[in-house]
Amino acid sequence: MKRLLVLIGPTGVGKTDLSLTIAEKLQTEIISADSRQMYADLKIGTAAPTIEQLARVKHHFVGNLQLTDYYSAARYEEDVMLRLEELFLRHDQVVLTGGSMMYVDAVCKGIDDIPTVDAETRSFLLRRYESEGLEPLCAELKLLDPEYYRVVDLKNSKRVLHALEICYMTGKTYTSFRTRQQKKRPFDILKIGLSREREELYARINHRVDLMMADGLLEEARKVYPYKHLNSLNTVGYKELFRYLDGEWELDFAVEKIKQNSRIYSRKQMTWFKRDETINWFHPSQDSEVLNLIGLPL
Repeated sequence: MKRLLVLIGPTGVGKTDLSLTIAEKLQTEIISADSRQMYADLKIGTAAPTIEQLARVKHHFVGNLQLTDYYSAARYEEDVMLRLEELFLRHDQVVLTGGSMMYVDAVCKGIDDIPTVDAETRSFLLRRYESEGLEPLCAELKLLDPEYYRVVDLKNSKRVLHALEICYMTGKTYTSFRTRQQKKRPFDILKIGLSREREELYARINHRVDLMMADGLLEEARKVYPYKHLNSLNTVGYKELFRYLDGEWELDFAVEKIKQNSRIYSRKQMTWFKRDETINWFHPSQDSEVLNLIGLPL
């Protein structure tokens, strides 16, 4: 039976180094499960693999999208399953690593077969959101799908809009498409989670933001600034620097906000991952224990 090794954990925990070590020892390839590393223009702010790292191990789903491309977890599931079919012809094991929780779940558990939203419906609701704000749309969702209204984060415009898109397009509730049935995969899955003590992780996140700024994150944000309205750029690291470029914030304040929002995101990731009892947890320094679990020589 082929096996997918899933290496996950919060932002800044140290997944990249260990994923490279594992892939090299297995002489296999890596699939990225980071929804923002897919965008070719966001290398620094997403901590995408470097040229040197890409030369060490072949990666998939890194730098494969343009900022204007529409992409989703459902599309990712479809694309990765097709890619794994190809990779498992050459390798007994493949590594999947990243911190995008929905993307990881899409591959491991499957995602509900929710219809693809047409461009007309999407742009119609987006225009309404921009002109009316979120509150009237939430009220409409309460009427069209009261069950989803009760569980959705009503401050998350993306989720509210998507639910309404499905209601408008299909005439059915968004809830009716959310079966949450786990799909059976034609390969084994071994999940390895990396975690650190909160203070240790926060210090690493803060340091990483400083390194990103030194590596040219501001210049990268400046280049993509004309596209700041796109969903692909509703991302920690860029949205804060856009506030600086808009003249709203001082640069030092924007950088502190990047650190703060990165720390908040790391907590959300851990809350999500901790719900999964199939994850084997390790500190990144326990690389020998991880290799032993996989069945690799030290």
